[in-house]
Parts: sequence; C-alpha cells; structure tokens
Amino acid sequence: MQGRFSDRHGYRRTEQEIVVREDAPEGLRFAIPLIAQDAGMSPGAMRKVICAVLLVRPDPSNWSEYPNIWDEVNGLIEDCPWFKVYDIAEAIHAAFAAQYSGGADIFQERLNGYLRENGIGWQMTDGRIVYRGSEVFTEATREAAAVLAQTGRSAAANEVHEALADISRRPKPDVTGAIQHSIAALECTARNVTGAPNLTLGRLVPRLALTPPLDTAVEKLWGYASERARHVREGQAVSSEEAELVVSVACAVCTFLSKQGRS
Repeated sequence: MQGRFSDRHGYRRTEQEIVVREDAPEGLRFAIPLIAQDAGMSPGAMRKVICAVLLVRPDPSNWSEYPNIWDEVNGLIEDCPWFKVYDIAEAIHAAFAAQYSGGADIFQERLNGYLRENGIGWQMTDGRIVYRGSEVFTEATREAAAVLAQTGRSAAANEVHEALADISRRPKPDVTGAIQHSIAALECTARNVTGAPNLTLGRLVPRLALTPPLDTAVEKLWGYASERARHVREGQAVSSEEAELVVSVACAVCTFLSKQGRS
C-alpha cells in the first residue's frame, strides 16, 4: 500500500486562519527543500534551481549531496528575501514539471497542505504562487474557473484568472482591478447565457431569470463595482477583504449561471 498513514486515511490538520501574507516564515523555508526531497529532487538539483533564482554561484567546495550541498540549499533559502522563497518554490515546481510531472504534482499538493495548515495566505495553482483568501474565496474562484472553462466560456474564465492575478499582486494588491475583472467575468457569462453580446450587465440582469431578490442583489453588485472600482473617488479605498467578497460573489454567480445554462 502506497502513501502515508494520514494520506491513506484522509486525516488532515484543520486549516488555520490566515496570519501571514508578506513573509516567508522560517518553517516554510525549511519545509520547501524537505517537500522537494520527498517528491524526488536531489540536493544538487535543488541547488541548481535556487542558485539560478538568486543569481548566486554554487559553493565549489561542496561536493557531497549530504550534508554539504543539503546544508548549502537550506542556508540559501534561509537567508534570501521572503518573496524569493516563493520564486524558488515556483522554480522547483517548473524543474519537476520539465522532468517528472508526478513530482510536480506531489510538490504542489504537499506545499499547499503546508500553507493551509500554517495560516499562510498563498497557494500554488498550476505551478504559480497566487493569493489564497478564505475557504469560500478559494473554492468560489477555483470552481468558477473550472466550470467556465468546461462550458466553453474561455473569455469569462480568463477574467477570473486575471482577477486572481490582480488580488495576488505584491507589494500592493490591485483590488480595484480584481473587482473589475470579476464583474467582467460575470458580464461575459451573462451575455453568453442570454445571447445578448452587446448589453451591459445592468441591462442583462432582468434577462437572467434570477429569483427575486437575487436579481436585485446582482444588480447592486454591478452598481457597487461601477461606483467603487471603475470610478474611484478620494477617500473610498477598497480593502482586500472587501475585494475578496466581491470576487467570491461574482464567481459564485458565474458558476450558478453556467450550471443553470448547462442543465
């Protein structure tokens, strides 16, 4: 029987509240090479990847995989800026994907498990480190992107990906961009569902056959986006949490309309 006890029997630590954004804690720095090693990467291969990311020369006096190169790998990750840690994680995934896709999958799955269990507000999706919000936000964006792609609504799916990219941007997230892209995804979906490619979302809402007061809620969501994201006023800054809520709701409605149109 393959796999660990916890994997075989479905045991997981409880997902922790997000407490880390712009940091790479010591535990994460130590965990990344351990996860890479567990997925099948040697210390020498890790060092090659890490040195390429950090643009530093490998120590020529280190020849043995253990403990010399292994210690060098850990030292490089320990001392680099926090954001480079996530660059390294992406580069390790890419190295796995180029040689051994199974290793890439294992690395991503176990890294995401660590991030969730330790309250770190990032996740790896298709080898890229992206923003991780609440469980509702994560599930809403993931399902919307998947359902939209499955139903042939590639433009709307791309808008969801762009919303996620904007809210993931650092050092300062583009919260207004995230809102605009999520509403654009909803507008694209509504146009496709109703067969009215030239109408705005505000005019499309009555055609969506949403049960009241859901129709009013969607109309208000569109109005909010127009007021707070498209026409930004001084003193009306939108928080990441507020943007996360709007993106979650817009994605949930996209999923609902896509599934309704498919049934």
